Amino acid sequence: MHRRKFIKNTSLVAIAAGTFGSIRWNDNRFIGNTATTTDILGPFYRPGAPFRTNLNPPGFTGSILDLSGTILNDDGKTPATKCMIEIWQNQQDGFYDNITDDFLYRASQKTNGDGRYHFITTLPVPEPVPERNDVFRPAHIHLRISSKGQQDLITQIYFQGDPYLTTDPSTRSDLAINRILEIKKVNNNKNAVQFDIVLNKEYLPDDNVFYKISGIYKMNDGSIMEFYRNGDLLFYKTNGQIWGGLSYAGNNSFGGKENDTEARFELLSRGEAKVWFRFSRRRETIIEGIKLMSYQKE
Repeated sequence: MHRRKFIKNTSLVAIAAGTFGSIRWNDNRFIGNTATTTDILGPFYRPGAPFRTNLNPPGFTGSILDLSGTILNDDGKTPATKCMIEIWQNQQDGFYDNITDDFLYRASQKTNGDGRYHFITTLPVPEPVPERNDVFRPAHIHLRISSKGQQDLITQIYFQGDPYLTTDPSTRSDLAINRILEIKKVNNNKNAVQFDIVLNKEYLPDDNVFYKISGIYKMNDGSIMEFYRNGDLLFYKTNGQIWGGLSYAGNNSFGGKENDTEARFELLSRGEAKVWFRFSRRRETIIEGIKLMSYQKE
């Protein structure tokens, strides 16, 4: 199915989704055993967002967006209870709050006994990509989901009708079909979006693998990268900026084609390590590096 055809004809969603695994719709709700696909973390993740439902600041008078859904375990049936959800998006000026104590348009929440979550926010706006002010990403909301016994998930949701859906690497991919959502109008000042999530079965290396690869690496393009464990994921920074979190893929490798990022490690003697790193979005970048500094075990 072509991406353009899908966007124009949203009635094809159920058919298209069926090609990716066992999926069915029940009372207007997705249930199935196909895990929700990942997306890039991006350069604006900020840990420590406060626990709250309403992301809109005090005195907000704009249009409200209700974002809600159910998070299910990898069987596609069992609710993921006490599951941590972190959410972040840009402000109406297109910028992210990266520094203030208000954590504007950032929040955390835990699911209830039914695996349900609910946030009150507003629709984000398209934003220029960091390296090109004349190229815009579709409006989107970031989510990170962490649940005991299930694989941590980093993903994004998008909105039907956005003019930039056909030009963005994430939304051009068929993997994003179930994350391009219909906006339902509730009243003149409120819209609603439902996003149900199926987690993946936890797949982790031995703790010692995380320890051996974590550290500071000097890359052959002159940059400095840091790799470290965060929950189930291997986070990476470039020159001090958090850029991504990768799931384990086996054989000392993390990430993969799904989110256009791979990190493959070679463990050497005396605690040394090498990394081969690929990031492919609007252009493919492949760099290699060697570990300069390790971390002590806690």
